[in-house]
Amino acid sequence: MSDALPLWLDIVLSALVLCGAAIAFMGSLGLLRLATYFERVHAPSIIATMGCWCIMHATLVYFSVTGNGLALHALLIALFIAITVPVTNIFLMRAALFRARRAGEKVPPSLSRVADSSTLDS
Repeated sequence: MSDALPLWLDIVLSALVLCGAAIAFMGSLGLLRLATYFERVHAPSIIATMGCWCIMHATLVYFSVTGNGLALHALLIALFIAITVPVTNIFLMRAALFRARRAGEKVPPSLSRVADSSTLDS
């Protein structure tokens, strides 16, 4: 196989990489623009996953076309990021809420219900 890719494929791959980079840049702007930790935590977590998927599609297509077969390593990386980023985000938010409540800061109320004794008896 020759080293040169068809022009249409170069354009598609370039568009996917640029789209992923633009999405990551918007996440960076969200970190700078939003005021509190609770607002800022959403920008990089959602954007990291979306940008990663655009880059993953470009990587998957490029290495599948230039290599010997389907390149699934990019898909595995994207799946790992798609699973770990939301879980990490949940743990960080819970830790921040716990710390803010202990410090007496104004935070959203807990959504957990405390069971009273009348509901436990029935």
